[in-house]
Amino acid sequence: MFDFLIHGFDVALTPLNLGLAFMGALLGTLFGALPGIGPINGIAILMPLAYTLGLPAESALILLAGVYTGAEYGGRMSSILLNVPGDAGAVMTTLDGHPLAKKGLAGPALGLSAVSSFVGATVAILGLTLFAPLLAEVAVLFGPAEFFGLMVFAFASMSVMMGNDPVKTGIGAVLGVLVAMIGVDSGTGVMRYTLDMPELYDGVDFVVMIIGLFAISEILLMLEHAHSKKAEDEMPPVGRVMVHMKEIMYCKWAMLRSSIIGFIVGVLPGTGASVASAVAYTTEKRLSDKDNTFGTGDMRGLAAPEAGNNAAAVGSFVPMLTLGIPGSGTTAVLLGALMLYNITPGPMMFTERPEVAGGLIASLYIGNIVLLLLNLPLAGLFAKVLTIPRWALVPGIAILAFVGVFQLHSSLTAIYMMLVIGVLGFALRKLGFSLAPIILGYVLGGLMEDNLRRALSISGGDLGILLQSGISIGLWFAAGLLLIAPLIMTKLRPSKALTHT
Repeated sequence: MFDFLIHGFDVALTPLNLGLAFMGALLGTLFGALPGIGPINGIAILMPLAYTLGLPAESALILLAGVYTGAEYGGRMSSILLNVPGDAGAVMTTLDGHPLAKKGLAGPALGLSAVSSFVGATVAILGLTLFAPLLAEVAVLFGPAEFFGLMVFAFASMSVMMGNDPVKTGIGAVLGVLVAMIGVDSGTGVMRYTLDMPELYDGVDFVVMIIGLFAISEILLMLEHAHSKKAEDEMPPVGRVMVHMKEIMYCKWAMLRSSIIGFIVGVLPGTGASVASAVAYTTEKRLSDKDNTFGTGDMRGLAAPEAGNNAAAVGSFVPMLTLGIPGSGTTAVLLGALMLYNITPGPMMFTERPEVAGGLIASLYIGNIVLLLLNLPLAGLFAKVLTIPRWALVPGIAILAFVGVFQLHSSLTAIYMMLVIGVLGFALRKLGFSLAPIILGYVLGGLMEDNLRRALSISGGDLGILLQSGISIGLWFAAGLLLIAPLIMTKLRPSKALTHT
């Protein structure tokens, strides 16, 4: 592992990759600071530009990973200053972050959140360094049947843990799988869901899908709220961004506990930072809130979700790199970026493409330090981004989206398809659907079908191959347990109430 990491730093410390790590951290912080933009939109906009510029795979991934981790840092700004989460992972930050800002402690709150984010990401990067190569060795034992069982487990954990409505999450995942099936079936040559349109014979392109689904739908939402109250009229003064050692020590156990929780939750496929921050906050509230101060501006209530969501963001790289299974919606987009370069994430990537896996892990160490150095002295400057009027922001995002798709495809058909997907994404968001399960279903759907096809080819069509190994049985059992557990808990709660009565 030590040799692997040294090789990774050889890749990450080249001038090009150092510059891209810094650029990713900077742009990610800006994307995260803008409410509603978040890491997925940032990566969706930059991914086609990175590909068309001819960046090597490891350099493109370093840039996009920097955007991801930087957005987790930046998302706290609007949460603390405006009580508007920058992304789903920053929702819990509003509970104690904004009350602190209203008390005139906006600067210390931003400083503490930066330190908490740094601690959470550092603990998770150490976990990624230790466990990813080991898990990759175990994952070599996986065959098509085991990978199919793993993807069933990923869908089960996604439907239970992602979002507040498991039914809508499941529907979103199914929609993503259906979109992934559009085009000519590679095994039989049968047309599927093409509506006799030649433009759909090759399926829906990944870049068109994510830019339409996230960037275009976000533009439409921004236009809908174009006349909302200006941020500069609501934002409290930031003042000097600083945090004292006394405040850090007061929150040290909250940071460490939440970092470990966030990493574990992030490793589970399909969960992500929003689940991790919620689990970290509720756990810390249960352990530490003896005086009912959480929700009124408690420093620990700010530190816990910030450490948790940043740890989960890094933890989600573990299943992506070792198993080829995205740990979150954002890593699903990163998985698609690797596929643009004809790289198949999974255990063999650590031996076949060590410069990609090692360079990414090493760049996370560098990027995390860069983010802390950027966010402590410059948080007040980044906060000014919140005051950019929508009439200037919307055209800028639209231009980047259109240019990115056209540069990659040089086709008006791709632009029209992007717009159609964007309108559908906007409609789904208005109906209360989360878009992350759709992109996860889209990415996992194709992989799931390929592995099922291979497994059945090996067995001559016998479905029993799906339950022949201990790994497969364990994964199917875990998936069933995840789906049944909420129903059992729901049944038990009323009985407990009656017993107490």
